[in-house]
Amino acid sequence: MISCTFAGHREVYDCRLDNLLELTIENILKKDNSFVFYCGDMGEFDKMCSVAVRTAKRRHPELDIKLMLVLPYMMSKINTDKYFYENLYDEVIIPIELSDVHYKSAITKRNRWIVDESDFLIAYVYKEYGGAYTTLKYACRKKKEIINLANS
Repeated sequence: MISCTFAGHREVYDCRLDNLLELTIENILKKDNSFVFYCGDMGEFDKMCSVAVRTAKRRHPELDIKLMLVLPYMMSKINTDKYFYENLYDEVIIPIELSDVHYKSAITKRNRWIVDESDFLIAYVYKEYGGAYTTLKYACRKKKEIINLANS
């Protein structure tokens, strides 16, 4: 099984990004028959990534593709919009490792968790600061395979 996650800035200014995401995911899908994609649902890039994975799932029903929403902490939207999230994601995860983490550091710790769980990081990092940049640098230190779409 191949696992993949995403890290990108909240704002997306590249009109080519949808196509780049789809092509990148298609290339990863050539490597195996079973995949897990971890997504954060925190900004425009995360939403684009989850749409691209759902598109790949429809295109490739013969493959075992899972889309997991990984939250840093419990959010009321999960209860109020439960049906919505159950239809968009195969599973909603709040890692147990985050249960005692202060909420201000929970997103950073969640990002590290998803990098640790993944073989690939598909990034959209065009600034040298912020959470996406920090996640990209962490993935570099962990020697993960990184595809930064901002450089494409």
